[in-house]
Amino acid sequence: MRWTNRWLSLETDKVTIEVPAPSAGVLEAIAAQPGDTVDVGALLGAIGAGSGADKAETAKPEVVAEKAEVPTSNAAGPEPVAPAKTETPAPAPSAQKLIKENNIDTASVEGSGKHGQVLKEDVLAVMSRPAAGAAPSAQNAVESAKPAAAATAPARAPSVVGDDEREERVRMTRLRQTIARRLKDAQNTAAMLTTFNEVDMAPVMALRATYKEMFEKKHGVKLGFMGFFTKAVVHALKEIPSVNAEIDGDDLIYKKYAHIGVAVGTDKGLVVPVVRDADQMSIAEIEKSINGLGRKARDGQLSMADMQGGTFTISNGGVYGSLMSTPILNAPQSGILGMHKIQERPVVVNGEVVVRPMMYLALSYDHRIVDGKEAVTFLVRVKESLEAPERLVLDL
Repeated sequence: MRWTNRWLSLETDKVTIEVPAPSAGVLEAIAAQPGDTVDVGALLGAIGAGSGADKAETAKPEVVAEKAEVPTSNAAGPEPVAPAKTETPAPAPSAQKLIKENNIDTASVEGSGKHGQVLKEDVLAVMSRPAAGAAPSAQNAVESAKPAAAATAPARAPSVVGDDEREERVRMTRLRQTIARRLKDAQNTAAMLTTFNEVDMAPVMALRATYKEMFEKKHGVKLGFMGFFTKAVVHALKEIPSVNAEIDGDDLIYKKYAHIGVAVGTDKGLVVPVVRDADQMSIAEIEKSINGLGRKARDGQLSMADMQGGTFTISNGGVYGSLMSTPILNAPQSGILGMHKIQERPVVVNGEVVVRPMMYLALSYDHRIVDGKEAVTFLVRVKESLEAPERLVLDL
């Protein structure tokens, strides 16, 4: 197999990265099989100089080792070689604090971070498991060593005779496994509650219709709804900072910045790239950032840096036709806003029934840190900003 202009795919917990061959040549050795989990720095394969045609004329080709940059490899080949081992780092500081405060045996915590590092989410997952009433059996001990998502999954009943031939079993990708685990951990850990409201989108739609051509000509990007929603959210976060905070043990961490995650659906699953410092951006800058991140997500080009550090998330199920939903928190964040389909409905305005383009809004929040009054006020402020978009320009 020749690696000129070729690549292999490395899949992490969050993104899939295509790694090009570092040089032209012949793939002489393969160190990892498809689906193997490898450590950072592990040997994946070796590339020899030359080509298949002139290989016989090459006395001893120079070998270039391809090293893993991320934890999972999709490289293929017949000769597996044991991946290099790396020392597991100490648990993250927030994880160490939880372990100490709750007297948790570190051996019972399986790390999901880089090099197997134990993160706060891993400790919270262990804390959410029900305590055993008696000493576990050997079988229970094996089961408890599995990841939380796998250990809690109910056993599947056998297929009806004849149906099994029409089924296809496919192993979950690392991304899908991580999505499942994090969403379940959020449900098990946070006191989640959702509050609803609706917004008349006529003012925003009228503003877009008036200025969309001028906006695109000047800024080189289309004027969408996400710019208005993101701007409305950061205005509301300044007034209700608890929605932009997180819990760390017995402490509350208030963020004096707004990194807004924007949920994007791809053919490989849901990803949430982050618009950093959105509170310091104009609507045009927000639209450019979201447009670029969305394109990278669809092309599978998101980096780890694009996915980290979010303080609040916006999920737009309306693009798929969703009329109402209760979004799940993106832990450790304390709030997520769900946007939905814009639909013309009869509403009462000044005592008269009129038809307006209406959208339902849903704010899911962690009731441990956000009170009901704060959650409702936050959603009302978003509604007010969208129904009078001049407030976003005047910072009102």
